[in-house]
Amino acid sequence: MKHAVAEIIREYGPFPEVDSVHGVSFDGRRVWMATGTRLDAFDPDSGEMLNSHNVVADAGTAFDGEHLFQIAEAVIQKIDPKTGEVLATIPAPGDGGDSGLAWAEGSLWVGQHRGRKIHQIDPDTGKVLSTIETERFVTGVTWVGGDLWHGTWENDESDLRRVDPSSGEVLERLDMPAGTGVSGLESDGADRFFCGGGDSGKVRSIRRPR
Repeated sequence: MKHAVAEIIREYGPFPEVDSVHGVSFDGRRVWMATGTRLDAFDPDSGEMLNSHNVVADAGTAFDGEHLFQIAEAVIQKIDPKTGEVLATIPAPGDGGDSGLAWAEGSLWVGQHRGRKIHQIDPDTGKVLSTIETERFVTGVTWVGGDLWHGTWENDESDLRRVDPSSGEVLERLDMPAGTGVSGLESDGADRFFCGGGDSGKVRSIRRPR
């Protein structure tokens, strides 16, 4: 297993009226963050706040190229990013214990926090298609370049892990510096991860190893 310390490139925030950052996602232009009762978006180049929608947003966030998906307690909402309208809901696999959310190749991938699992689910029905077990509490989940990464945050220790999507075996680990944790996780599709910083109210960008 490869092992290194995560390199923080940039910190965003704290933002006005944002007490905590849960899920994060990226639509190619904006970083979206779930802040409890809102989905807020900011420009990752300028750090400027761009959009805000009043929806329940207490865990993971994902983007499928057209719609946002947002965990809200025991359901996953499908949301129009232009208007904030909730277009559909499906049951979340953990019934309220879910954390991270990612989109890849037609499926949603859902982190189950204390369940230490990641589920692949059907985005139309919520049916669980596959499950992998993990060693630690799962926070954010993301896919990039065919690799599955997830965040962990347990007992004040936090890291990013690249895992085998069939077995859950840890292939690579990036330890977060002391005092920083990963709540939500998203890739920009290139060399950055965006990491929600929990109750710090910040989002941090981390360099993705090549």
